[in-house]
Amino acid sequence: MTEKNKPSKLTKPRSRSSIGAVRSPQSTEAILEAAAAILEEQGYKAFTMDALVERAGSSKPTIYRWWRSKGALLRDVYERAALTFVTSPDTGNLEQDLIEHLRSLWLWWRSSSAGETLRSVFIEIQLDVNAIEEFRQAFLPRRERTLRKIFARAVSAGKIADGPAIDAAVSMLTGMSWLHLVTANLDNLDDIDHSVAVIVKGLRAG
Repeated sequence: MTEKNKPSKLTKPRSRSSIGAVRSPQSTEAILEAAAAILEEQGYKAFTMDALVERAGSSKPTIYRWWRSKGALLRDVYERAALTFVTSPDTGNLEQDLIEHLRSLWLWWRSSSAGETLRSVFIEIQLDVNAIEEFRQAFLPRRERTLRKIFARAVSAGKIADGPAIDAAVSMLTGMSWLHLVTANLDNLDDIDHSVAVIVKGLRAG
């Protein structure tokens, strides 16, 4: 082998954006951002893999290698957005904390692509038994985390008793909120005040 043909020690290997199933942070962010933009601008009906590929500059094999279904992708789109929306008010008043948290949540759903994204997640998981199980066991507990923190503070302060009633209260407020989301009734913020008042009164009576 001549000197001319010898591989140079100074030559750096060409980097790749992804290797196998390892996600590239840049590509992941581009895909999630593109998905959120489609949902915000055109809604769930326009959310197709072809539209996402074109918008994100990615490929279907890459997307399906990183997300096993459209529902899994939509879930990550929502949770990515939720990272910047974490309001856990601590006013010292249980009722006020719950109202402030839920009102800000509804306003966030209404004023961004987050509401449309979560509705889309609801649609997609109906098509996949495994997705429903993951939704119930992992996604739902993460989404209830702030409510549980608010109730836990009230328990620690001795304002309400701990027990299964807390689980019921979290489910009621989550279900009430999601019902308003899927029925496009997020303007009716007074329902938050009324629901919280009933639930807190019940917990204190218990």
